[in-house]
Amino acid sequence: MYKTIYLFEITSWQQIMVKILEMIGLVLVAIMSLGFVGLFESYGIKNGTSELFWGCAGATLLIIIYRKMKKKQEDQE
Repeated sequence: MYKTIYLFEITSWQQIMVKILEMIGLVLVAIMSLGFVGLFESYGIKNGTSELFWGCAGATLLIIIYRKMKKKQEDQE
């Protein structure tokens, strides 16, 4: 039931796009977490649920929804 994820095993252009989206999502989650704990306070961004946090959370959610829609389309084909 579980599928192992290999970051560098790519066989098509669609899989390249999937890996790019995974990396972007990972970066967004990292920035969101660091902003939440207050690492960016020296740059004038307040800690907690600031605009940076909600922006990264929204972008990550959009990536998840996009990937889910694409997977649903592949299953229908």
